[in-house]
Amino acid sequence: MALHRDRGRPAQLDLFRAIGGDIAARDAQDLMAYPFFSLAKTPRTRPIDYSLGGVTVRVEATHEHGMATIWDADVLIWAASQIVEARDRGLTPSRLMAATPYEILTFTGRGTSLRAYQRLKAALDRLQSTSIATSIRQPTTRRLHRFSWINEWKETADHKGRPLGLELILPDWFFAGVVDAALVLTIDEDYFELTGGIERWLYRLVRKHGGRQPAGWSFDFRHLHMKSGSLARYSDFALDLRDIAARQALPGYALDVSRSDAAELLSFQPIPEHPFDRHLRRLARRGISA
Repeated sequence: MALHRDRGRPAQLDLFRAIGGDIAARDAQDLMAYPFFSLAKTPRTRPIDYSLGGVTVRVEATHEHGMATIWDADVLIWAASQIVEARDRGLTPSRLMAATPYEILTFTGRGTSLRAYQRLKAALDRLQSTSIATSIRQPTTRRLHRFSWINEWKETADHKGRPLGLELILPDWFFAGVVDAALVLTIDEDYFELTGGIERWLYRLVRKHGGRQPAGWSFDFRHLHMKSGSLARYSDFALDLRDIAARQALPGYALDVSRSDAAELLSFQPIPEHPFDRHLRRLARRGISA
């Protein structure tokens, strides 16, 4: 892994070149537990304001780009996966990362068409322009850490103008949370095949709270609605939850909807899977025969 420093880069940051090949998908637990992203495919500029249990999250967007979405967050999952993989291999990751669009798109299960490249650039713009202020991992709830998901990014080219890829700089808050192994979880690669914003958000929440606990976990619908930061009406949000449960749409988990007094509950339990079967499923996803 080449680590070097060039002119024009922040002096304190070394360049980390993305690791190629097959690596596991990892997600930052803070991003799985709290409402940081728009769950809609239509542009959102209305802020997210979340405050509960001593945790404050405020997310603001620009009218030019709109708020970063749950699909844009795939870039951060790719970045977290790269950082953890580098650490596990004894390499030194950095907030300054270099990759090709192809590497990011194939890791996140996207196509590699011109349209996919254009969407990746739009996602990077939204990640760079979305502002976050949060009390998570701060000394007191009154002190907020403010940042954007990407400090800056640029396309790179050789001396003849031929494209080499892109470079981006991650914020300290995100990088520190990923480098701490206790704050990262491996996620199912089939997550990238989930198409709905609410089901993507719900998978991350279920993975964070349900984990591998045999007894699973449950939340009432209204708590989930508040925790999602979604602008959908509660009635529409509840319909989506019932549909996701009916389709058993979340990889690795069994879902159930029930009632307790006046509250509607969503329960989830992990589905046991032999590591060999998981490996075969992973190969099949990549079109590789065992």
